[in-house]
Amino acid sequence: MKPLRNTDKSPLARRRPNMVHVYNCHPFSSQQIVQVEKEPGLVCCGGGAIFVVATGGCKVEAYNVEVEGCPLICRFSTMGAVRSIQHSKIGDYLVTIEEKNNATYLRAYTNWRYQAEEKARVGVRLLGHLLGGASVWGGVQMEIIEIPLSERPIAVSCCPVRGDLLVGSENTLVLFTLRQHNQQNLETQENQSLQSSWPNTRQRCGQSQAQSSSSSQNLSVLDFERSVILHLPKITPKQVALCDTYVAVQGELEVLILKLDETSEPQTLEEPLDTNNAEYLEDQADFLVVPRHQELLGDRAKDCDIPVSIEKTGLEEGRQYALSYVLFRHFSPEFFQGCSMDEMQLHSLQLYPLFTGNQSVSPDEATCVFCFFSLPTTGYLYSLKGGVELLSAYQYPEKVLEAALTDHLLHVITKSALQCFTVRCAALAARIEDPYIDTTMKACPPCSLEVCALRMQLFIGLRSMCVYGRHVILLSAADAETPEGTERGTQRRGLSRRWTVSSTKESSAVGHGWNLYVVDTVPPFTLYQEMVEYSQRYAETNPQAQSLRHLLSEAHLLLRAALLHASDEQQTGPGGPADHRTDRQVLEEALRENCAQLGDSFSRGGQRECHLALPYYRMSGLSLTEVMSRNRPFPGSPSSYGPGFLFYLKHFLLEDSEQTLSQEAADQVIDIFSQSEPVMLISMCTSPCMINVSPARTLQILQNLEDSVGVSVSLTITMATMMLRLGDLQQYTQLMERHAEMLLVYGFIEEPRLLLYGGCANQHRRVYPTALTRQMADSQPGLLVAAMVALHENSKVKLEEADHIFKELRCENSLQVDFWEAMLMASSNDAVIQELLFRLASVYIDRLTNTKSEKHTAPKRKSLKSADDLVNSCSHYGALYPWLILLSPTDITSSQHLEALHKLQSLLCGPSLSVGSVVPLLERLSDETLWGFSLHLLCATRRGQYDRSIEKLLDRCPQAIIPYANHQLQEKNMALWWQKLLPELCDRTRAASDNSILLAALKETLVVVAMEMSPAEFLELIPDDGTASYFLPHLLTCSQRQVLA
Repeated sequence: MKPLRNTDKSPLARRRPNMVHVYNCHPFSSQQIVQVEKEPGLVCCGGGAIFVVATGGCKVEAYNVEVEGCPLICRFSTMGAVRSIQHSKIGDYLVTIEEKNNATYLRAYTNWRYQAEEKARVGVRLLGHLLGGASVWGGVQMEIIEIPLSERPIAVSCCPVRGDLLVGSENTLVLFTLRQHNQQNLETQENQSLQSSWPNTRQRCGQSQAQSSSSSQNLSVLDFERSVILHLPKITPKQVALCDTYVAVQGELEVLILKLDETSEPQTLEEPLDTNNAEYLEDQADFLVVPRHQELLGDRAKDCDIPVSIEKTGLEEGRQYALSYVLFRHFSPEFFQGCSMDEMQLHSLQLYPLFTGNQSVSPDEATCVFCFFSLPTTGYLYSLKGGVELLSAYQYPEKVLEAALTDHLLHVITKSALQCFTVRCAALAARIEDPYIDTTMKACPPCSLEVCALRMQLFIGLRSMCVYGRHVILLSAADAETPEGTERGTQRRGLSRRWTVSSTKESSAVGHGWNLYVVDTVPPFTLYQEMVEYSQRYAETNPQAQSLRHLLSEAHLLLRAALLHASDEQQTGPGGPADHRTDRQVLEEALRENCAQLGDSFSRGGQRECHLALPYYRMSGLSLTEVMSRNRPFPGSPSSYGPGFLFYLKHFLLEDSEQTLSQEAADQVIDIFSQSEPVMLISMCTSPCMINVSPARTLQILQNLEDSVGVSVSLTITMATMMLRLGDLQQYTQLMERHAEMLLVYGFIEEPRLLLYGGCANQHRRVYPTALTRQMADSQPGLLVAAMVALHENSKVKLEEADHIFKELRCENSLQVDFWEAMLMASSNDAVIQELLFRLASVYIDRLTNTKSEKHTAPKRKSLKSADDLVNSCSHYGALYPWLILLSPTDITSSQHLEALHKLQSLLCGPSLSVGSVVPLLERLSDETLWGFSLHLLCATRRGQYDRSIEKLLDRCPQAIIPYANHQLQEKNMALWWQKLLPELCDRTRAASDNSILLAALKETLVVVAMEMSPAEFLELIPDDGTASYFLPHLLTCSQRQVLA
């Protein structure tokens, strides 16, 4: 179990004094007063409307909040006195808790918009009993759905994602699933009810917001189905909240959040035994036991000692529900610190889903789900999806009555003011939507960034608040005649010129002590612009102030929140009528500008966060030259450049980029690092961006560096590169001869960009040779090949990239082949070895075929390694078989062709080459020539085709048959001497008795057979054609050998 925590010792308490920044920005744009005849008792909003219930009344009035003046939409009567009212976005229905005759009822009002057409028809039915006939599709009417409950409802909540309904009773939560039926469903159900006595079946349809329409063809009927009943014996709900699969319940001093998932497998819940606890409570009956503050997150929340059990409703239809604990928070007043119970009244429980424009899983599934609840002095915002985390804790300046969470602001009311705080919802959503955030590529202010309070607006006697979109609806009730009210009214009117209230509405407020206000908040982009203007004050006085960075981060998150819902429609915003940019384009441009400002802030900041300058500058889209111009030293500043700028400059130049600096900018970079970090000069000189750097000036700086730090291999090569750019080949040669070839190879491993640099392509990285590489290809090819092999073996370059380098050097048929041969000697990767063996075999075959195409031309220079060198130094090349000497070609005059033949024969004689892979390539070679025949014979032999090989060898070169047999027909193939070779020789000598070569081969074969076989076996091999006398001496030798044995 997680240890209990006391708030005065928690990390949250330690950071409270510096938690809230206060900025004098204007989050509100205008306000208006809703013309309500009677004093409102309850107010809620949703679906573009404000719903007002008069104090103690039984009538609901709906006003259009999206139209200037908030005109009346409709009014309708309820069946009892409304004690609670909620609106559901999904389904566009109202749910109320009503009282009548000392009884409490739960009712849902659907199709309430049709009352605007002054039609008095209202249908009343019970849950699950759909009305049929003409009352449904013959006309449009509002329906009142009576939802029976076994216990008195206390709290109710509607799911903003699915439209489901959660009802809290004493120690019980009941979940009702929203069902939506169209006319076809109703007709089908009615027909089934006439033909069968089975109950009507119901289908679950997609949740979509109901729309007002007079056509019966589009009529949809809402209904609810009791899905789950949760029993919580140790907590009495005061408020409940429902969002997707999350269920939240708030008691007097605690908040519990559960997750309810549908599953096909039944779940067994462990119910803790309460016997010991009951005995403990009985023993402690004379004491007041007050638990301390407790916060349990994730799996630890199941240790909260509040058991939850699921009761089946009988309507599951095979569905089961898995219950898991998500969050538990318990508060306790610190009486010894003067804390009263009034300060511990929890309120404003809210589960808030956040959708983004790029839904990764499903467009109907929220990207993030947040939970907010509040004490009068502190509010808490948690993230639930993907791991429970406390995002922010809000320390209020005075006691708060109610709070409401939106995408980018938290609205709170006190008795006399409306105030806004920033939230971190966009910071979390951005990280879920973009995995590259918090890398060197992209950044976003952290979710733990301290929140800020914006300018408050004063009111008189605020009682309640609700929020719909950018509209904040406030209910105030106070005596307008009191001196306090007059004073506060004066303060409110003089607070901001942005507030516009018509004179008629002000006069209407004089006759009574209550008002219903609609306060409009400014769009996030407008608030961002004001924050940017506000930040200029800090930038002018102290560009490195922490408040400036915090304000820019707040502005960044506002843009992030606006981008979550930005459209691609054209607008006439900042650019006026001629502005053809879309909302998203305007926001993205502002985001780039903000990233540049944040990059400036972090570039001059301290060491702790200086690394953030790199991703913010990258997101800004600024070129390296533009970033350098923004970071010029301030006049009279003791430090020249900030650590963040140096960090950005170093990493930008160490990475491959297509940007090229001018000579002036490149020389400036050399000056910067020569002063701040001289050891980085070598890496900076090898950057592709520095191609225009002055070689003479840079060489002088490098020589000074060598004098101060001593001689190093990479520094010497860098100086040689500058000499090469100056055209001084003599000095270049002298510098390159300072060190042995192997030391130079180590220098290239330390700084690969001395030989190659990478360009940015769309999908694949391309590398290109440097001027030094081109010079080495002409003057030191062996060093270049050794260096490329070393780079590959040290994972500095890939095989394909090395091939591209040699192609760029136009030596793919010479140095590239030498590189492959050298790679065979160095590599231990089997896949690379097989690839190289195949490539080399292909090249050797191409050279032997002497193709005259441009792709396969003869090498311009002699190979670095001869066939004998490769046999002696590389295990993949084998020594030539002895019988191949007799097949040596006499018609090849080119030494390069002869070398290619010997290398290919060595590969075929080696242990590694897969012969099957090169057989298709050998088909291009004719076996009419003796050297071509030798290659085909090698392949056939390697593939185990000895019978065929013996026949072909006897046909083409019988003098090689005995050396072939002595080398190939051994051990398991020894039987081929008498099974294949002896019969072949007998047949051929019988046909050509005067062939001395065949007779000598036959004699040698009989000698081997006589040594390996018994006399009886040898006797069976003697042919019966009258030539037995020729075999008798060998039979005698065989018999004598057996006798001696």
